[in-house]
Amino acid sequence: MLDKITPTRAAALITSVAFATIVGAWIFEAFGYLPCELCLKQRISYYVGVPLAAVTFLLAAKNISAARALLYASALLWFGSALFGIYHSGVEWGFWLGPTACTGSGAAASDMDVFMKQLQTTQVVQCDKVAIRIFGLSLAGWNAVISAGMSALALIGARAKEA
Repeated sequence: MLDKITPTRAAALITSVAFATIVGAWIFEAFGYLPCELCLKQRISYYVGVPLAAVTFLLAAKNISAARALLYASALLWFGSALFGIYHSGVEWGFWLGPTACTGSGAAASDMDVFMKQLQTTQVVQCDKVAIRIFGLSLAGWNAVISAGMSALALIGARAKEA
């Protein structure tokens, strides 16, 4: 099966999977599963990765060397996204602390002025709370799995022969 992967096919598949993944995140958000700060940062890879893969797909027909270089860049992007997904999953599982801006239960206010200040500066969606798990993984966990798969696919595509 891996012998059927070409740079063009890899780029097309990455474009499709990444686009479907970010659309899925938007759909979950539309149904009330609001993203935390780390979730929003994980989306950056998709906002960069979808156009990158689409350009790679279009470029593969004219300049296979440039397409291979972009696939290597894509592999790095998705590898970083996978690591970030693992980091966020670890925060959710309590393996390590996340950023103080979006982790923890919040400190009790000592008076009304402090309480009003907390309301203005405290984020409602906490990074260490899982909104939904699907087959045991949070959306951050699924981001790690999907991103790792796309990173591997980009590497395979970059090293593959063009059909």
